[in-house]
Amino acid sequence: MLNRDALRDDRGFTLTELLVAIVILGIIIVPLTNGLLAFFKHTDETTGRLSESHDIQIAAAYFAQDVASVGVRDWSATGFPLLASVEVNVAAASGRACGVAGTPAALIRLAWDDPTDASGDPRTVRAAYLVQTVDGETRLRRITCVGASTVPVSDSVLVHNLDSASVCFSAACTTAVPAVPRQINLNLTIKNRATSAPVTVTLVGQRRQT
Repeated sequence: MLNRDALRDDRGFTLTELLVAIVILGIIIVPLTNGLLAFFKHTDETTGRLSESHDIQIAAAYFAQDVASVGVRDWSATGFPLLASVEVNVAAASGRACGVAGTPAALIRLAWDDPTDASGDPRTVRAAYLVQTVDGETRLRRITCVGASTVPVSDSVLVHNLDSASVCFSAACTTAVPAVPRQINLNLTIKNRATSAPVTVTLVGQRRQT
């Protein structure tokens, strides 16, 4: 004979139990969701900061090396005096030209003699720092030219997400351009989309030649 109580046992949830479960899940999910959102936000910001730090280190290494080398000499004059070796806001085809057609004007262009050529006067090396916007992103590029050729022998993107860039000279950061400055400052502001605030940094280069 069948047990009537067994027939009535549906083995399910009551409405009260379901409502309690929903309330408990809501209490758990809200802070858990907030925690996950904060985690992903901080992960993106950390990645952005690391990218900015990497760009700054690369740019600082190149800039310090280039400024240390600055100095083109007049090899036809007694004592081989230094000539004007720094240009600011100059078109690619002007002055100590470096760059093909369409190359943006150089924020700063540095020049020095290349002592590796033993025959005749040394060739002149030029390193130009350019600000260029590509696909909505502003970048700091570095191109170099050697000798009489204006075709770059190297072209590198040093800084991404550049917000602003400027050049000044000496510890006082004056904008007047000396012929052969002792110190050059490159001021950069970088704003990565993933970070909450821009980063401002000054790269300082010291000329080695006397």
